[in-house]
Amino acid sequence: MEELLGYYNLLVNRTKTDFHRYLYTEIDWQDHLVGLTGPRGVGKTTLVLQHIKENLNRNTTLYVTAEDLYFSNHTLLSLAKDMADKGFTHFFIDEIHKYPDWSRELKLINDYHPNLHVVFTGSSILDIQKGASDLSRRAVMYSMQGLSFREYLMLFHNINVPVYSIEDIIAQRVDANAIEHPLQLFRQYLQTGYYPFSRERNFNRRLREVINQTLEVDIPVFARMNASTGHKLKRLLSIISESAPFKPNFTKIATLLDVSRNVIADYILMMEEAGMAMQLHNSTTGLRNLGKVEKVYLDNTNLIYNLSPEHADLGNVRETFFLNQTRLQNEVTFSGIADFQIGDFTFEVGGRHKGQQQIEQANRGFIVKDDIEFPMLNIIPLWHFGLNY
Repeated sequence: MEELLGYYNLLVNRTKTDFHRYLYTEIDWQDHLVGLTGPRGVGKTTLVLQHIKENLNRNTTLYVTAEDLYFSNHTLLSLAKDMADKGFTHFFIDEIHKYPDWSRELKLINDYHPNLHVVFTGSSILDIQKGASDLSRRAVMYSMQGLSFREYLMLFHNINVPVYSIEDIIAQRVDANAIEHPLQLFRQYLQTGYYPFSRERNFNRRLREVINQTLEVDIPVFARMNASTGHKLKRLLSIISESAPFKPNFTKIATLLDVSRNVIADYILMMEEAGMAMQLHNSTTGLRNLGKVEKVYLDNTNLIYNLSPEHADLGNVRETFFLNQTRLQNEVTFSGIADFQIGDFTFEVGGRHKGQQQIEQANRGFIVKDDIEFPMLNIIPLWHFGLNY
């Protein structure tokens, strides 16, 4: 346990606290069992280490990663008992999906040690969700996605901008004058600003490693697929990345990948849960998860530029950005007359010269334009929607 304490203190000492992700203040850290999920590389580890550094007694707190060699001959349950006996109050477990039978042991820790607060995180949202169903009555679950344009401005350029709701944005309450050269910064964000690690060297190589690890390891292991499935998932991701956007034709895709048509929907769903893709549903049923899939996008614009740097379609980039940035706080569905529907609002996304034709029949229609800084009438700059969280 001494080695674990030494490693934990080293990590906490190195953790910077000058910037916090949007979820930092939304988590109820007082809950007895808290789970934090999300794609690889969005900053979950940093978030929990910041909370420890700023709010907890480090002498009664322990952070571990479940892939530590310590757990080759020790269990989480035995470590929790040792901690409880020594008067520890908080136990943080990172990468818990890499620990065999993690959900069963978490339940036992939760039942046996009521005075020990446990927070667990996992880079693979797939495995966490698989086990979380067993913890539904015990764990409070949170999910985190990558940086908004607003967070990017704070982290990379020290520009502090408030959060604007969709209603604020369409009411033109965004103070565009607070940001110098917003379009230049916006272009940088679209290519390299979604992941906090993008300010480190070799960002594109590291992002490609995240993609490969997710498709070749996380999804096949979760779904108990053979190794060749990873190559098919990468091919599917390539098909999506080269489209503008990708409208699913399951029969055609199944032929290209040499798989059964019935598994394509499962592949896309697993890629969505792993933070590699997004599905846009219609609102026919009133329930997003049950509506027909109308379009499939890559999860964020950084993936587009990483996978197709020479052939990134601007229309695809614009729609991907809009959906990615608005889906967190809003129910976004396909519009039968334009690109997107959020409640009573209809949005058509395009470039500077986009016309009004698509929203002529909309009750409350808006044109979302790239390459402009300020709104006018029912025309809103695209980058404003990056200030939604």
